Amino acid sequence: QVELVESGGGSVQAGGSLRLSCAASGSVFSINRMDWYRQAPGKQRELVATIKWGGSTNYVDSVKGRFTISRDNAKNTMYLQMNSLKPEDTAVYYCSAVSSSAFRYWGQGTQVTVSS
Repeated sequence: QVELVESGGGSVQAGGSLRLSCAASGSVFSINRMDWYRQAPGKQRELVATIKWGGSTNYVDSVKGRFTISRDNAKNTMYLQMNSLKPEDTAVYYCSAVSSSAFRYWGQGTQVTVSS
């Protein structure tokens, strides 16, 4: 079992920055990859960024060059640094982890609101 707790959401004006954190606990040794997803009102949940345990990263095109995913293994924490935020980035952001047995865990979500 893996528990995920997000923090760092909030409200910011367009062009601003936020850093989201996702603290993992429990069977963290079983995690193969971690992702950030987001879901805007009336839209499907969207994969934003991925970091694998080998360190490789991937981003959805709409955030490339603006968002950076990273992790601190000593703290069992993943981050999403979001710069040059746009109103269309407004969503609930979810942390997710996939175990070696392909089970996916979810955090509770944190709201990010970007005003123009």
